[in-house]
Amino acid sequence: MFVDKTKIYVKGGDGGDGLVAFRREKYVAMGGPAGGDGGHGGDVIFRVDEGLRTLVDFRYQKHFKASRGEKGRNKSQHGANAEHMIVRVPPGTVVIDDDTQEVIADLTRNGQEVVIAKGGRGGRGNMRFATPANPAPELAEHGEEGQERWVVLELKVMADVGLVGFPSVGKSTLLSVVSGAKPKIGAYHFTTITPNLGVVDIGDGRSFVMADLPGLIEGASEGVGLGHEFLRHIERTRIIIHVVDMAGTEGRDPFDDWVKINDELRQYNEKLAERPQIVAANKMDMPQAEENLEAFREQVRALKGDEIEIMPISSLTKQGVQELLYKAMDMLEQLPDTHVEEVADVEERKIYRYNKKEEKPSFTVRRENDTFVIESEAIEGMLKRMQMTSHDAILRFARTLRRMGVDEELRKRGAEDGTIIRIGDFEFEFVEGSSYY
Repeated sequence: MFVDKTKIYVKGGDGGDGLVAFRREKYVAMGGPAGGDGGHGGDVIFRVDEGLRTLVDFRYQKHFKASRGEKGRNKSQHGANAEHMIVRVPPGTVVIDDDTQEVIADLTRNGQEVVIAKGGRGGRGNMRFATPANPAPELAEHGEEGQERWVVLELKVMADVGLVGFPSVGKSTLLSVVSGAKPKIGAYHFTTITPNLGVVDIGDGRSFVMADLPGLIEGASEGVGLGHEFLRHIERTRIIIHVVDMAGTEGRDPFDDWVKINDELRQYNEKLAERPQIVAANKMDMPQAEENLEAFREQVRALKGDEIEIMPISSLTKQGVQELLYKAMDMLEQLPDTHVEEVADVEERKIYRYNKKEEKPSFTVRRENDTFVIESEAIEGMLKRMQMTSHDAILRFARTLRRMGVDEELRKRGAEDGTIIRIGDFEFEFVEGSSYY
């Protein structure tokens, strides 16, 4: 089964909670706070494994969650950090954020890694909050939640040579006679509906990977037929062998076929028109093939000069096949290693940079009947982290709101003693001239 597109859920591990603890040892007076920090949650990391060729594993497992960090310990001990979750993906995998459609990573090299969902930081223990004014705080934080997202994985086949052409021109037959691959072969259109890979040994110690790609038809760049399901794989091939039915067994004109396929490639990606190409004039064992070949050469020469190499072959009798392989290998050796990367849409890839947080967190206050609702990402994040189970935590929370100007804004809006204030799922009463409870 060949799976080349799937959607999965990933979540980094939550951070471990900080601990409220105090040092209590005989003969040690006023030991002070000794609650340690929680450990960091694990990251979800994608790693390229060249042993994989499809995304079939993600068909059965669609949720990947890293472990959370351990809680902080007494005696000021830090909780253990969680291990990262390594998810193996085949080379050629493109990772796309499902919400924003931004490209997160384009994984092509064996062993290449990228963090897809970062784990949360561990919460601070009470030893971190000790000050001269409060040397024994009963205050600690929850661990941060790990990053979570839905991502789409798209696989673009990594092959040196890609076979393209209309359905039933002999691509699968050619792959089967030059490699150990066993693609489905039949006398009907779209016999091949998924890419087939084969390693071609040309006999002089050199070899390359060839891909038989699904048949292309007119309108594929707009999604007709297999459309983009086919075209995405062409982007990864270093050179193209364009297989043309020179005998016209389907009643089509060989030159017209060649022009239409090239137009579809150009419309899908302009840079594909610059990809090195060899025309494999197939089915030369059939009647009319020789006459059609002469006319084809003249038409191509009139359009492209001597730029395009045309090689007559017969996949059935293996006529000219070895010469085609030598030509493809020689062309591959002349190409730089970065050739495929230059063709990809590098300019459209997103670059992620750290965005500095605002110096003064913003908030909004709105009224729902007799309740005031405060909306602020910074305040809600602080509430999630703070362990609101002690008087120290409540006082710290009240001071933070006061410094941000929330108190003053609530008074302007008409808040009085006993007014209910809600932030997220947390509700409390407003007390004039005092704290929040």
